[in-house]
Amino acid sequence: MSERLKGKVGIVTGAGSGIGRACAVALAEEGASVALVGRRKDRIEAVTHHIGDFALAIAADVTRSADIDRVVAQTIKHFGTLNFLLNNAGILQIGNAEQISEEQWDRVFNVNVRAVWLLSRAVLPHMRTTNGGSIINIASTLGVVGARNRAAYAASKGAVILLTKSMAADHGHENIRVNAICPSFVESELTAEALAQVPDAAAARRERTAAHPLGRLGQPEDVAGLAVYLASAESSWVTGAVLPVDGGYLAV
Repeated sequence: MSERLKGKVGIVTGAGSGIGRACAVALAEEGASVALVGRRKDRIEAVTHHIGDFALAIAADVTRSADIDRVVAQTIKHFGTLNFLLNNAGILQIGNAEQISEEQWDRVFNVNVRAVWLLSRAVLPHMRTTNGGSIINIASTLGVVGARNRAAYAASKGAVILLTKSMAADHGHENIRVNAICPSFVESELTAEALAQVPDAAAARRERTAAHPLGRLGQPEDVAGLAVYLASAESSWVTGAVLPVDGGYLAV
């Protein structure tokens, strides 16, 4: 096991699959202890079993303040400290501004934005006691450029990006760094569900692949390395950054 993150403790939300799972595994492999958070207990327990003693499974709904307080308290009680937070939990709602219902809009913003704010707010007091910390938010390239039929999702990820920048400005003097990772199309359950909703999934997949200069779609592990970097001391002078991991999507 590497020691890049030896002694570090963090929380990873949406850790049961996709990007969250890959990041949790990579962080643990680099020496971190991680609290894995998700709504489906069976999934986060499976990831915890895969990682071993350096992981703790906490079933929770990140849109509920009481659950968030419990997650933070259990993490600190179990591991003794808290050094980083990876806000990864997110949902995708397909549709333009006319097609999305008020309930769908609110659900997207509750999960993708409000939960990021609530979790970040909850960990700040604890990071101050450890002379700083790192908050890592999973945003999206669609928070930078937008896309058709992604009105709520793109707006929510744009909000995450500006929340990231604002928190970086507010808390830099406390040595609390806040950065955002912007993946493009990463193969996961979330994106598989999106492809399943179009008439010709194979054609949609080819179109999305062609939009990336590197000629392939992303894998969850492509994001994990940057998460490790941002959680580590190697990024000690990086805050307020919006970092694409996108196969060149934003370059064209």
